[in-house]
Amino acid sequence: MPPSTPRAKNPRLGLLGEFSSFSCLSRPQLLAAIQQMQQLLKGQETRFSEGLHAVRSRLSTIHASLAKAAPQLPAGSCPALQAPAYGRKFGTKYLVDRKVHFACDPGFQLLGSSTRMCQANGSWTGEEPRCAEISECSSSPCQNGGTCLEGLNNFKCLCPPQWTGTTCQYQAQTAPPTWSMLDDPAFRRQPRCAQIAQTQQCSCDPGFHMSGLTSNGICQDLNECKVYHQEGGPRLCAHVCVNIPGSFCCSCPAGYVLLGDGKSCEGECPTGHLHQHWGEGFQCVTPQCPPATGNVSYVKTSPFQWERNLCPMESRSCHQAPKTISFHYLSLPSKLQTPAPLFRMATAAAPGRPGPDSLRFGMAGSNSRGHFMVQRLDRHTGELLLVQSLQGPRTIHVDVDMAEYLDRVFQTKHLSKITLFVSAYEF
Repeated sequence: MPPSTPRAKNPRLGLLGEFSSFSCLSRPQLLAAIQQMQQLLKGQETRFSEGLHAVRSRLSTIHASLAKAAPQLPAGSCPALQAPAYGRKFGTKYLVDRKVHFACDPGFQLLGSSTRMCQANGSWTGEEPRCAEISECSSSPCQNGGTCLEGLNNFKCLCPPQWTGTTCQYQAQTAPPTWSMLDDPAFRRQPRCAQIAQTQQCSCDPGFHMSGLTSNGICQDLNECKVYHQEGGPRLCAHVCVNIPGSFCCSCPAGYVLLGDGKSCEGECPTGHLHQHWGEGFQCVTPQCPPATGNVSYVKTSPFQWERNLCPMESRSCHQAPKTISFHYLSLPSKLQTPAPLFRMATAAAPGRPGPDSLRFGMAGSNSRGHFMVQRLDRHTGELLLVQSLQGPRTIHVDVDMAEYLDRVFQTKHLSKITLFVSAYEF
């Protein structure tokens, strides 16, 4: 029988077969087989390293593209807002339904929205605010060749020699000032005249102003109360200014007496009451001790502050009650420009004791809540802001509390009871 023809073998299987029967190989054959195996492993390692490098490169590319993408906002929030140039921003919470308020520095007016609210779709209401410089002279208020000079929220006209008045609207020594009282004889006097070098010279007593030409002029009283008000001067009286011939006097509301300086007023309160002056009047206030409830009671430590007595160890409600309750009284003009800071609360650690590492501020109550907000100034200070103007006269009560935390554990809180007396006047 002829010998059978051997079948072709897989080189890799042949190599393994030969390697498995190395006892039948010679030394040179065995070395050659080992060298082939090393080359095969080296090729596999190269391809594996190339694969790892490709995967690593792909991951780096994906990471870089994600890092460049816009950061995702937390659910229910809006992008952060910045204060406008030459202005301020009030509010640091950008969650849905939260409001941020804006105001401009003196000499600038706000264009855009003074208040913006975060909406559920992640956008803000209103328009982006900006502060534009106020130009009082842009309307050319000075007449008859007068020169307008810019001031802070006002202007002044430099008039030619023959013109006078706030806007150079009167011819000198011809037109009576608008504040003269023409109908009362007590406010009109004849001028004192003298013939000097063939020229008649006339003058008026102090507090009077020459009206008309020199030949037929009359001395009219100047209403100092209106003059100072129109020219932006200081207030002559603390309350009411009354014009009298050649001068003025100050008057006080009912319940007041005029002090020795002739301008200020002082009121009288019953024994045990405290004075609180505001606008056109005054208020007699009597801070009342907070009533005791359960294990919670207070002791008076100053005319305007009470401190809580020691609590039983097991009384949780007592420890949650305010440690201090203080009373504060503020007077505000009517239609005060907003936003306006009204009141600040702060804490300080007692000597030898660690202070709180965080504070929380909030409004505990108000009979006009929509007009106020509380914001944090720094780690240890909070501020009550007026965000909507108030029309007086009226009295408003606002309660603001400050809670202290140490390592996220509640320690105590303090309550400030604030009473605002809003004047009927805008000063």
